[in-house]
This record gives sequence, C-alpha cells and structure tokens, in this order.
Amino acid sequence: MAARRTTKKPNVSKEELLGYYRDMLMIRRFEEKAGQLYGMGLIGGFCHLYIGQEAVVVGLEAATEEGDKRITSYRDHGHMLACGMDPKGVMAELTGREGGYSRGKGGSMHMFSKEKHFYGGHGIVGAQVPLGAGLAFADKYNDNQRVTFTYFGDGAANQGQVYETFNMAAIWDLPVIFVIENNQYAMGTAQQRSTSSQEIYKRGEAFGIPGEEVDGMDVLAVKAASEKAVAHCRAGKGPYILEVKTYRYRGHSMSDPAKYRTREEVQKMREERDPIEGVRQLLLTGKHATEEELKAVDKEIKDIVNESAEFSKQSPEPALEELWTDIYADA
Repeated sequence: MAARRTTKKPNVSKEELLGYYRDMLMIRRFEEKAGQLYGMGLIGGFCHLYIGQEAVVVGLEAATEEGDKRITSYRDHGHMLACGMDPKGVMAELTGREGGYSRGKGGSMHMFSKEKHFYGGHGIVGAQVPLGAGLAFADKYNDNQRVTFTYFGDGAANQGQVYETFNMAAIWDLPVIFVIENNQYAMGTAQQRSTSSQEIYKRGEAFGIPGEEVDGMDVLAVKAASEKAVAHCRAGKGPYILEVKTYRYRGHSMSDPAKYRTREEVQKMREERDPIEGVRQLLLTGKHATEEELKAVDKEIKDIVNESAEFSKQSPEPALEELWTDIYADA
C-alpha cells in the first residue's frame, strides 16, 4: 500500500486551539523546570527532555478516546502530561520521591499510570515497540475498538524488533499506530548518516502497512494525520505508521553537549518553526486571545509547575521496604 505525506489541517475551535497551546506550554515549562532541578542535583541519572517536540504528542492525543493506550521510550515526560497525568506525581518521580507515579523507584525513564493507560517509559531502545503491539493485541482480542499509540524515534526505527513487530501487527490486523518521532539526530547521529532510506514512513510498505510523513512542528497537521490513522485502526484495517518530523532543542539527554549540530541551526528552528509560537500567532492573528490572556495562561502554568517542584522537594524519599513492593501485579 502506498505511503503518503499529509498536509491537510483540521478546522478547530477557539477552545481547542487554546487547549493545544496550554498543553504544549505545560510540557515546555515543565521540562524547563526539570532541567533546572537536574542542574541542582535534585534529579539523578538520565533525564531526556521533550523541549521542541511538544506538538507531536499534543496533536496525537487530540485524536484519542478514553481507553486508548500509549507507550513510549525514555523521552516520556511530555507523553505523561499530554495524557493527563498529574505534574506533581511526574516531577516527584523524576526526583525519586515517594509521591511519584512509581513511588520514586522508576525515575525519569520508567513511569506508568494504569488510570491514564500510559504504559511507560522504557529505557531499552525500541523495546516498547513489540510491547505496544501486545497492548493492541489485547484490544483486538477483546474487540473493544481501542487504539494503541506506540512511540519510538528515528534511531530505534533501525532496530530489528521493529520489523518483526510490523510483520506481526500486519498479519493480525492489530489496531496500533506506530509513531516515529523523528527528531533527526537519534542519540547524536544525523539521520542522513545512519539511515539508508530517508523516508522512514515507507518502511511498512513491505508489510502492507500504510504510512504518512507529518510536520511535527505543526500541532494541527499532527492532529489531522492522527485522526486519519485512528479511523483506519478503529475500522479494523490494521496498523498505521506516522513519521512525525520534529526537532529537539536540547541534547539527547541532559549530559549531551550536542556538538554534532550548530547553535545557529537550533536557533533557526526556534525562531522559524517553534510549535508553541506557531499556535500563539494563530490565536493572536485570529483574535481568539489577547497578549494579556496568553500571558495569564503562561503564569497559571508556571504556578502549576512550580507547585509540582515544591511538592517533589517536600515528598520523602522511598522507605527501604518499598524495594519489595509492586514487584508482581495482582492476580
């Protein structure tokens, strides 16, 4: 089946547009605060920020329904916030505190929420892809019309287990959307140097899986593509691939100086393609909001993020006995 590039954008209401702006700004401000706490030594280990990629997960979540599932890699904070997880619980987990979603035992890379149908947060590159197909298999078996969003990056797209999963998902017509968050540099190698075929969304053609390339810096374009992919899956037509072309402003992790690209390149993306600024301009030029109203939204979000940081600082570290809890799921 032929792969396509999507350009169509949906009509959205003022309330929807404001919602996307708020959700993306929440992720941006949260990640900025997480970076500060990391610098202060309050977050240990690895910490992968989502700054610059906010339109991807917000646009995709706009097409979800209650009960749909999502699973991703270790760059996961934005996904948690976009699906409605509490910033306090997320920040507390980043700082390894008892008030975190995994009670301080998972950290930045391993968080879960059964309530919000968020299944991680996985530290092994590409390992979440077959797990996502497994979630979709359960939905297929239960015939519940749910869809699983399985996120992975351009680097993970070259993993062998990804193609094994494509094959199985196609054979069983699984309701899974494979979302390739192509931020163009994987862990630090440009896609042109690591991937023989630049159009990753076509990788499913051998399995009969349709795919699209999407502008991941435009939340409306992502939403339109997501709605098409979701309709495909809910109709029982099997899996779908979305390659969402995006760009991270920070390094692969907080310890990455990102010397493999120039400051000028990053600044150009910030000035010309920033996803939040794009929606901000739509709100202002469409007279959906004033500068003062948007400043008020920013202040509200900063207050929420600051509260989450204070909550994490006040939350105690896990007791030693926590090592032996939540090891097995209840029967």
